[in-house]
Amino acid sequence: MDWLTFRLYRALGFCIALLPLRGAIRTGRALGWLGYWLLPKYRGIALKNIGIAFPERPLRERRQLARQHFTTLVGNLFAAEKITRLSSDNIRALVDVSGLDIAEQLVREKRGAIYLTSHIGNWELLAQLVPLSLPFVSGTIFQRLNNPYFDAHIRNARGQSGLALFERKEGFGAAIELLRKGGAVGVLSDQHAGDAGVWCPFFGRLASTSPLAAMLALRTGAAVLPLAMHTNGSGRWRMVIEEPVKFGNRDVGEVTAKLNGALEQMIRRQPEDWFWVHNRWKTPKPKFLLTTYKRGIVAPKPPERPVDTDAGELFAFAAQQVAAAKLQPFRIVIRSSNWLGDAVMTVPAVRAIKRGRPDAHITILTPAKLADVWRLVPEVDDVIPFEAPGGSGILRTLRSLFHPWRVARKLGARNFDAAVIFPNSIRSAVEAWLAGIPRRVGYPGHKGREFFLNQILREKKKKKDVKQEHQVHHYMKLAEFIGAEIDGEIILAESTERTASSSTKLRIAVCPGAEYGGAKRWLPERFAEVIQSFSAERDCEWTLVGTYKDRVVADEILTHAKHPANATNLCGQTSLEQLIARLRASDVLLTNDTGTMHLAALLGVRTVAIFGSTEPALTGPLGPGHIVLRHKVECSPCFLRECPIDFPCMKAIESHEVVAAIRTMTEAK
Repeated sequence: MDWLTFRLYRALGFCIALLPLRGAIRTGRALGWLGYWLLPKYRGIALKNIGIAFPERPLRERRQLARQHFTTLVGNLFAAEKITRLSSDNIRALVDVSGLDIAEQLVREKRGAIYLTSHIGNWELLAQLVPLSLPFVSGTIFQRLNNPYFDAHIRNARGQSGLALFERKEGFGAAIELLRKGGAVGVLSDQHAGDAGVWCPFFGRLASTSPLAAMLALRTGAAVLPLAMHTNGSGRWRMVIEEPVKFGNRDVGEVTAKLNGALEQMIRRQPEDWFWVHNRWKTPKPKFLLTTYKRGIVAPKPPERPVDTDAGELFAFAAQQVAAAKLQPFRIVIRSSNWLGDAVMTVPAVRAIKRGRPDAHITILTPAKLADVWRLVPEVDDVIPFEAPGGSGILRTLRSLFHPWRVARKLGARNFDAAVIFPNSIRSAVEAWLAGIPRRVGYPGHKGREFFLNQILREKKKKKDVKQEHQVHHYMKLAEFIGAEIDGEIILAESTERTASSSTKLRIAVCPGAEYGGAKRWLPERFAEVIQSFSAERDCEWTLVGTYKDRVVADEILTHAKHPANATNLCGQTSLEQLIARLRASDVLLTNDTGTMHLAALLGVRTVAIFGSTEPALTGPLGPGHIVLRHKVECSPCFLRECPIDFPCMKAIESHEVVAAIRTMTEAK
């Protein structure tokens, strides 16, 4: 296949050679115009790249630039095939050279030069002209092509004019020696460099960039000359030699970023000449967060985070960090879990993802009922809420079918680079797929879901004797899979320090319900006993919180407690925002294994958590200072919604144990 491809290329080259130079260019430009319309994949890459480089330009101008690029590109490729067959004198006659005096000055100084080359204009003509026109002994560093026939052909074409060729795999010793002797070496600088590159800004967006030119310059003291071969009409070109790039330090990353800026200026001079169909800002796989890449990141640093601010100001500050760092954001949408407790347990993973790269812009896609929770997290830059399908029967079924399309419309206009999908449902993956988000990450989840993902974390089967991990680690592994650093203690609450109240009255919130089912609910009469017993010891205020469904249980508790004046039933009467405010005003939360328990932990409110049918090692409250009460019986944990026997796990927990736990927590108050 390599041989056949090469022979087809040579046949095309033979046909081009029969044409006059301008005829070859016109033919190439016509084919380039046709290619713009017939190659949607490459048209899309070009338009995306042009949008990154020139976000201020209207779409009409970007499309016009892309069409100009396609025609210029193919016209120059056809011209290059014709030019390689011309004599040296004829090649020189096609090109105007500016900046030649810069190179001549370096020769007088006996100083080597590194040509910072790129895919601008007719780069094959540049390879032919450099050894013919510039006053250096010149060479270039290249990487062997996979097709051996093409590789041999290009080596021959570039070497026939006297250009020395240094293959990357053979090391850089010969290139360094040439530079130290006052020669010149060309280094291609505008391609995606993968894992070996330095991540630094290019048109304001982080891109993996080869540090080779910077390393050679620092090693040899050679000057770095940006060099380009611009198109200058039909059959004419202009070679531009720029002034040497000045850099005041010896850090490879900083110098590489400086060279990126010089290359950017050359492209801006005549943007239709650059190779826009190359995926320069490629999203690496699987780790598109950048903290683990060996050469690191070079980017403007955002300002220091304010210390004495409230949550609202911190949220606003987080939203401004990318703009302050003058980087285009890498937009990540994270699909929140649908349950309050599960959503809170993903917060550490969201924070780890945010820390994964300085340009990360985090948007949370969440059910509207949980939006206020995500607005508490300063690492979240934006929240997109959606309403769950309403109605009943056939109407609800129809709304559920069209629900992913409605959500996808919200996502599609944001131009996200990646989606991290925490829920295991098919629907959550379909939403990102319909929105056209290029990278979609998640666990395999429900059957059929893998079709809609393109980066899947498959967990290894756990051994029976392996210690159980908290559910938070399930989400943290997904963050680690895409490159986040997760070493160290997992912190949920931003701060466990709470403002002391001047009142001696204790404020205790009680969450007696559990949306999952009755098996997770402690007995109402035991809650009542705690209220009565502890009220006899301390001046306190009790507030029962929960959903409207919990109101019956809360009324039953107050009935058993003989309706004390210091207890209020707010179940079903608070929004999530109001619940957050109520929890923040509380000293302790007495709760079952509920989402409210996790919300309190996020707010830094200590909890006394009662567990029975579930496992606290998996879903217990995160952070210091919490007390979990649980008596493990022979049938626990069963994870059932309703207890099929006589509720032994919950009956085993006595009210005096709970009173003692609350006493321990509040004795300093």
